[in-house]
Amino acid sequence: QVQLAESGGGLVQPGGSLRLSCAVSGSIFRTLLMEWYRQTPGKERDFVARVTSSGSTNYADSVKGRFTTSRDSAKMMAYLQMNSLKAEDTAVYYCKGSNGLDTYWGPGTQVTVSS
Repeated sequence: QVQLAESGGGLVQPGGSLRLSCAVSGSIFRTLLMEWYRQTPGKERDFVARVTSSGSTNYADSVKGRFTTSRDSAKMMAYLQMNSLKAEDTAVYYCKGSNGLDTYWGPGTQVTVSS
């Protein structure tokens, strides 16, 4: 069974950086489109970034130029490097893996940007 687990969240001051990691168990990592979403209380889960199996990336306008996503197939990991963090980036961040047949979500990790 495929499982995803995020790590790296925490409290950071505005302007700071965090790197989130998403560990994927199971041998299908290479086939997965890996995405990052975030959610705040009472709101829908919003798309943040994606990296395809070939390494192409896309970003939400709100994070372009500040966030970078990547993947390491050997380690079966996806990453979200977050720089120049703002208070409005505060949310629970989720990683998602999908391959057109199945979709997998991690449990999420809290990111709080506050002074």
